[in-house]
Amino acid sequence: MSADENVHEASRQAQRFRRVRDAHQTEVAEDYVELIADLIEQAGEARVVDLAGRLGVTSATVNNTIQRLQRDGLVTSKPYRSIFLTAKGQEVAAAARARHSLVREFLMALGVDAETADADAEGIEHHVSDATLEAFRGHLRKPRRAR
Repeated sequence: MSADENVHEASRQAQRFRRVRDAHQTEVAEDYVELIADLIEQAGEARVVDLAGRLGVTSATVNNTIQRLQRDGLVTSKPYRSIFLTAKGQEVAAAARARHSLVREFLMALGVDAETADADAEGIEHHVSDATLEAFRGHLRKPRRAR
C-alpha cells in the first residue's frame, strides 16, 4: 500500500470511529426519551424512580441524565415531579422507536426470534446508518419467496 493509500485508509478508519463515538453520545439520550415516552403512554407519567428501575441504574444517575436532557431541550422536569418530553424530545423518541421497530422487524425476517430481535435491536438501532436502514426497508418491502 502506498503512503497516500495509508493516509486515506487512516482517514476512513478515523471517520468510522468518530461515527461510533457520536452514536454512543446520543444513545443514552435516545434510550431515556424513548423510555419516558413509553412510561407516559403506559402510566400517564414518567418518574425518576420508574426510569431507574427500568434502566437498572440509581436515581442519582437518572437525575444527572435528566439534567443533561433538560439542557439539551429534550425534557422538562421540576424537583420531585414527573418528567415530560418537549416537542424536540417527542421527535427524538419517535425516531428512536421507528429505528428500533425497523431493525427488530428486519432481524425477525432473517429468522431471529422476537425476544432476541428486540434485545439486539436495542443496541443496533443507535449505530446503524440511514443508508443501512433504507436497505432494511427495501429488503422488507420485497415480496417473500415460498420456501
